[in-house]
Amino acid sequence: MQKKLISFILLAMVTLVAAGWIFAQESASTDSLIATEIIANDTQQVTTDASIVDQLASSGDKSNLLDFDRHNGFSLTTILRGLLGMLSLVFIAFIFSSNRKAINWKVIGTGLALQLLLAVGVLYVPIIQYFFEAVGKLFVLVLDFTKAGTEFLFSSFSSNTIESALQNFVVQILPTIIFFSALTSLLFYLGIIQKVVKGMAWVMTKLMNLSGAESLSVAGNIFLGQTESPLMIKAYLAKMNKSEILLVMMGGMATLAGGVLAVYISFLGGDDPVQRLLFAKHLLTASVMAAPGAIVISKILVPQTETIDKTMEIGKDQIGSNVLDAISNGTTEGLKLAANVAAMLLVFIAFIAMFNYISIAIGDLFGLNDNIASLTDGRYNQLSLQFMLGYLFSPVMWLIGVNVHDITLLGRLLGEKIIMTEFIGYVSLSELKSANVFADPKSVIMATYMLCGFANFASIGIQIGGIGSLAPNQRVTLSKYGLKALLGGTLASLMSATIVGMLLG
Repeated sequence: MQKKLISFILLAMVTLVAAGWIFAQESASTDSLIATEIIANDTQQVTTDASIVDQLASSGDKSNLLDFDRHNGFSLTTILRGLLGMLSLVFIAFIFSSNRKAINWKVIGTGLALQLLLAVGVLYVPIIQYFFEAVGKLFVLVLDFTKAGTEFLFSSFSSNTIESALQNFVVQILPTIIFFSALTSLLFYLGIIQKVVKGMAWVMTKLMNLSGAESLSVAGNIFLGQTESPLMIKAYLAKMNKSEILLVMMGGMATLAGGVLAVYISFLGGDDPVQRLLFAKHLLTASVMAAPGAIVISKILVPQTETIDKTMEIGKDQIGSNVLDAISNGTTEGLKLAANVAAMLLVFIAFIAMFNYISIAIGDLFGLNDNIASLTDGRYNQLSLQFMLGYLFSPVMWLIGVNVHDITLLGRLLGEKIIMTEFIGYVSLSELKSANVFADPKSVIMATYMLCGFANFASIGIQIGGIGSLAPNQRVTLSKYGLKALLGGTLASLMSATIVGMLLG
């Protein structure tokens, strides 16, 4: 015990020294970058402080990431910052662990190594790059297929095109969710998803000492939603121990379902097919990397101490009696999801506007708005929710290696994801990217990984209701671990962003 304590103290000292060295290096290189990167247009009327969208960077178009090729090796600073970020995230999980003595550090090391290998492969190994790009092309094709159906429904009879008045979120984005839900339902009915999931689960079970059921659930979350994936292990849920239940919850929190993955590709890639492919590759990688990341954090928060069953049998529940029935069921579920997304965005964006109206009035009353504009070099002009979230989470962003000039921007995005949903976060990222306000293009890539996952407060209720309906005896455990799963899912996504940021240099 004494040796472990001494080792931990030494590790903390090394981490502090590394942090000090990094901070010194960044301080030495901090000059007039903000002044040259963010110059407000004197003739531009800033009508709202809902974001920094109206302030454009003056040097170059960093919204186009196609020119972002940083594969020129690593610097000592980026390596140290990455290691600092990884150690910090592991330490946060360690603090909230329910049984620190029982942590299996071999499993933790294996999971981190898997994340590193995946990131290195996607960024630097041609054959792995080709594989993820090939899968990414399939997602891009889904967007094109959806467009065909959308044009049939909404095109004008006179012009055979979608009129400009209908070029909006409802028409351009939501149909993607519906079609992808139907496609997923078809693939599930044909047994294709189950075979892929079982193969990935087998690898996780062998490498990370997981039970068969929890590995199936985590692997399934890469493709399915946080309530759909547990359906594959319905027969096991009632008998799962606390460590397994937490991992099932965190797997859903840390990854994205295929339908919304396609939507975010459309958000970030726009109409540029090459950028669509770029973000398809990174979003897919983010969801895959989050699986071992969720295992790492979960097994720190609630270590496995009981005997596990490594049997892997996927539930035989059918989602349709035939192909057409499966497609119909998937379409209906997709329509419900699309309507839910639309309603959720309407309500949350309205609440943001209401909150900002009140907070900005308070800022005017106490003279805070002018001080905020001065202190932030014009990035924020008022006491808004975005300003509060940006500075609240900025220390975490610095720890994981985000450029010091972008830490408040990514802090804001993380806050929006946790408090509202990742949908709001990706909408904001898309706006900020288009507005060209990031000092470092790498920040856009890191944000893409950081926002990947359903780790938000709403998901706690969704999981208690969804998973709880499949295993009523686990409702108490689901409720108890709701906040812990939210923390773990957030840390898992941050771990992926940290690793990718470190390797990008």
